[in-house]
Amino acid sequence: MLGKRFHSAAMNQYNADVDSAGCLRGARQIWRNALVSGDVVTEMMSREFVVWRCLHGGPMTATTIDEPAPRPGVSRAELRARNVPFLSRMTEVYGACAVLARDGERIVGHLRFYPKAVCDMAAPGPGLCMQQAFPNGPAEEFAQRHFPPLEEIADKTLSVHCMMTASPERADSPYLRKGIGSRMVRTLIDWVSRQGWRGIEATAYADLPTIYSVTGQAGRTFWEKLGFRVTERSVEPCFEEEDSEGFVAGLLKEAAERGMDAEAAKAKYTMRLDLT
Repeated sequence: MLGKRFHSAAMNQYNADVDSAGCLRGARQIWRNALVSGDVVTEMMSREFVVWRCLHGGPMTATTIDEPAPRPGVSRAELRARNVPFLSRMTEVYGACAVLARDGERIVGHLRFYPKAVCDMAAPGPGLCMQQAFPNGPAEEFAQRHFPPLEEIADKTLSVHCMMTASPERADSPYLRKGIGSRMVRTLIDWVSRQGWRGIEATAYADLPTIYSVTGQAGRTFWEKLGFRVTERSVEPCFEEEDSEGFVAGLLKEAAERGMDAEAAKAKYTMRLDLT
């Protein structure tokens, strides 16, 4: 299923209207779980502004989030109608389900996370992608399911579903390689440590720009620098399938140019941070 995410993301990049609102400067009330660096602030997403789609097309604001089509061939209205109730429900039950990075009124980064127990409810596929229809995304009625409160969950682990700094497809983005992703993770760790969760898990791949550019998935080194450790290593199934679109061939070519062998380039890691 993740292979479809790789391929469809690579084939369906789109441009979004980007609001040119001024950056945040001057005084602003920053709540306890916010971290500030220059004009960019990282904070937990609230129900007041539900960021229901991803940042493939670049930064967004409350006035531009509904303007560009999330993906060609996918109904914007249908995805919004499905995603907003689900994300609002996650926030209601668990307190939050995303970290946002803001530059003034512009959303320039997001990190989505869900309880591992909720991810298991969406199995066998990734099932929770906000940009794709079912089964890669949640079913329309998924928000109506019973989601157990934290105290009823045996495995108190949160899973990072995706992370993106706007926009990974654009190499000239002023927000790339500015530490925004690291700060979103630290904001998550700070928040999670006060909520009663016992661990955070994330999926990682080889440190190759191609993977991040189409998925927003950070590499293994990124997570290790933040204290995460490898708990499982496998091979991403799509890397073993027929490569009709040439994605894997391009990935292996990039890996070879960086002195990385094919086995390492195809590796998939489960990274974990235990909280005390």
